[in-house]
Amino acid sequence: MRTLIGRRGVTLALGLLAGAVALPALSHAQDAVDMAKAKAEGKVVWYTSTPIEQANKLARLFEQQTGIKVELFRSGGSAILRRFNQEVSAGRVAADVLTTSDPSASNVMAEQGLFVAFKPVDFDKIPDAAKDKDGNWIGQRLNLITIYMRGDKVPEAERPKKWTDLTAKTYDKKLVMTDPSFTSLQLSVVGTLSEKLGWDYYKQLASNDVMVVQGNQQVSDNLKRGERLIAVGALDSYAAEDRASGHEIVTVYPADGTFVIPSPTAVVKGGPNPEAAKAFATFMIGPDAQKIFPADGGYAARSDIDPPAGSPKVADLVIIPVDYAALEKKAAEVKDEFNAIFR
Repeated sequence: MRTLIGRRGVTLALGLLAGAVALPALSHAQDAVDMAKAKAEGKVVWYTSTPIEQANKLARLFEQQTGIKVELFRSGGSAILRRFNQEVSAGRVAADVLTTSDPSASNVMAEQGLFVAFKPVDFDKIPDAAKDKDGNWIGQRLNLITIYMRGDKVPEAERPKKWTDLTAKTYDKKLVMTDPSFTSLQLSVVGTLSEKLGWDYYKQLASNDVMVVQGNQQVSDNLKRGERLIAVGALDSYAAEDRASGHEIVTVYPADGTFVIPSPTAVVKGGPNPEAAKAFATFMIGPDAQKIFPADGGYAARSDIDPPAGSPKVADLVIIPVDYAALEKKAAEVKDEFNAIFR
């Protein structure tokens, strides 16, 4: 496996079946993969914002099963999209598979004809809200965006219960959040909350001297170092991973709603390895690959796989809906307004 990390990127089991992806019998609604052609192509180029350790696990597993190499480029969601779109504009399609956490951008790219409509095996196991109905993209995982904090440093009586609680002066110089210009997940959060609560909400957060960092790994590292104590709208799988490694991290699922955002995976039209791309996309939503996410504290996209141990079912949460169509139209405006407030 060859891994490439963007300059603005991160700091950093399945059984074998004769070297082939173990695919169940196909139904009329599912598209086949020509594994002989996929193996002849020999590699798949994957652009992704998947957390680096998970991305490497998935890539290694696919390589073990198929002998097809994965060339991985990993960075923040917005950075991945910039690179992909720049290459498309230049007439050079380098990626075979694209995974981000931006359904709004994926919908637009699907409308532009940049993806191959592909319904792999188990397409029906992915909820409608986590896929394009025509198969232009399919959710790789579900991202829960929550408030989490250092349980050993924030007394229970002082822990926020809602998004609006965070504007209280109690939290001055205690908050850290990601940058929506770098992280697609935060773009969905900021775009939605600024509409729901108004930009005054973010101005009040700014008056509490919120620290803004690039991505979710930086938020996690910041809390572990004790530089800040509360993560505002961050990816909760990092909190679960930190708890599993012995850190006292407490998650709050806000009473006024948790964000549940799918991470679209798409087969890129015109990619250099089209059958290997389909094989990888099929593998991505297979049951064993999907179990990697709850094992790491996150949520699978498949409806038949349980949430991580100790975490609530998505159905039991209050969920804040995201209008992805509206978000795509105002994405640049949201980033500009956020930057004007926090920089």
